[in-house]
Amino acid sequence: MFKNVAIGILTARVLICADFDWNLPNGFPKPPVPGDNPMTAAKVELGRYLFYDKRISVNRKESCGSCHRQELAFTDGRAHAEGTTGELHPRSSMSLANVAYVPFLTWANPKLTSLEEQALIPMLGDAPVELGLKGREQEFLGVLRGDPVYQRLFPRAFAEDSERYTLGQVTKAIAAFERTIISMRSPYDRYRWGGDSSAVSEAAKRGEIIFFSSERGGCFQCHAGWNFGSAIRFAGGKDGDNVGGFFNTGVSTYEEPNRGLYEQTKRMEDIGKFRAPSLRNIAVTAPYMHDGSLTTLDEVVDHYASGGKKQHPNKSRILRPLSLTSEDKRDLIDFLKSLTDDALLHDPRWSDPWPPKAH
Repeated sequence: MFKNVAIGILTARVLICADFDWNLPNGFPKPPVPGDNPMTAAKVELGRYLFYDKRISVNRKESCGSCHRQELAFTDGRAHAEGTTGELHPRSSMSLANVAYVPFLTWANPKLTSLEEQALIPMLGDAPVELGLKGREQEFLGVLRGDPVYQRLFPRAFAEDSERYTLGQVTKAIAAFERTIISMRSPYDRYRWGGDSSAVSEAAKRGEIIFFSSERGGCFQCHAGWNFGSAIRFAGGKDGDNVGGFFNTGVSTYEEPNRGLYEQTKRMEDIGKFRAPSLRNIAVTAPYMHDGSLTTLDEVVDHYASGGKKQHPNKSRILRPLSLTSEDKRDLIDFLKSLTDDALLHDPRWSDPWPPKAH
């Protein structure tokens, strides 16, 4: 039993590595998979169609892919995500790249650990409305039953189930697709793990030193490991590998509804603490921070070089003013740009399978 333990007690779940071709580079771990939703190619393909199907929204204007665009590393380029009815979310859309390895989903909810459960939030949530499907679930399932594409895909994905067209099967398929969105083919990967010394620039190599230096940058303290994020989980990982990863970085005054971890724990010391997202593909996921308040990588580097511009009693003690020259900052940004996985942004495995007329 693999237990998620963080702020509060999370639900323990059996996590396995199913017999599925993940197509990973050598040396990278396989993602964990819940025992009740094993991976299959048929289920992933069904999930891809569902992910991009705009009929999943109340007015058929948006799909999951509307807020998670492949060319933007599965973000949407907005400071605040916009639902299908025009209602704005208080936070920005997080990248889905490597989401299978993330133990805590969304910006600040340590209790939400399942992609299957998370998929229900944009579908059925009403604060704010995202896809607006609440109360129309059966109508949506009826659409799926009558579609020739799904009449072919659902039986393949759920051959052993007598009732295939359920909301549970929909979320299982979408979650299976999302687990395959893996980013490990950036220039930095080729340089650091593949042994190609020419894959990144000399400036990026200098920036890497700053990033991993406790004295000069210290960025790795929040954005750690091969995924350059907070905690990770993987198939075969030990209990406790995924504890922590929420930080107050002095971005704002953290007023409601953007009070971070506090919204779940109600502890004053958690106000302003948000999950440190992965920095992979960071060059294409602007604007930055939970509220999209920093629009460029230059602004982000300046923010951290100043030690976090907003004063707050919960601001992480990791943050401190850094003595970085203009050249140091350029080198650091070049390093961050080397984390862009261009293959991810164009790989047809994760593209919209519907013909234009279908939309």
